[in-house]
Amino acid sequence: MVLFLTSSPVGIYRSDEPVSYAGFNPANGMVEELKRFWKESSRCLLISAFPDETAINDRMRHDYEKIVEETGLSIACMDICDSRNGEMKAFALSSYDFVILGGGHVPTENAFFAQIGLAERFRSYEGIVMGISAGSMNCADVVYAQPELPGEATDLSYRKFISGLGLTKYNILPHYNAVKYDWVDGLRLMEDITYPDSMGRTFYAITDGSYLLQTDHASVIRGEAYRIQDGRIERIGVEGSAYVL
Repeated sequence: MVLFLTSSPVGIYRSDEPVSYAGFNPANGMVEELKRFWKESSRCLLISAFPDETAINDRMRHDYEKIVEETGLSIACMDICDSRNGEMKAFALSSYDFVILGGGHVPTENAFFAQIGLAERFRSYEGIVMGISAGSMNCADVVYAQPELPGEATDLSYRKFISGLGLTKYNILPHYNAVKYDWVDGLRLMEDITYPDSMGRTFYAITDGSYLLQTDHASVIRGEAYRIQDGRIERIGVEGSAYVL
């Protein structure tokens, strides 16, 4: 299996500025790396983070089909996996060459993955997986569900650490460029919540356009990235760089 754990592979989170490319973001060599592993006429599956939003999912399926084609990648199909067909698509996972784990709300997506038994199906999967934001976060063995919605930071029953898909040991925190100054429930997202939660743990915060590439041989973060560990943050990558984990 080849993992591309991205923040946003298209566009910039919370920005309306137009981009200068078509398809996936070519920054930090991601398109070249995708083409290196891509199979001709790949069968593609998009797994939604919001399983019940079927109309949105259908539009997203269409959008990502276009994105793959505009990237210059050969595609046979782009299917959607949501509440209409979740268990069936999870069962057929091995028939797909490229799987996208969509972005959204981490606990909501995590619950859907558990419901359809996705972690078990991934154990024998040999294709390419691209995580987007929450999808990247849910790839970890133990997921850090960084509080996001109002009430989550102060709710004593909110579970910050949950079982993930087990595809990687690394915890990705996406959109660092956009969320680093965010507040949740009167608390600073990074300084008051995430830094304390990193005691005894390691998180990797990446900006849009950066990604972690994991193969059987190595794990490398390409682009701007930061390591958050034991309450401290350290910059480990800049645009165009490659940091071997």
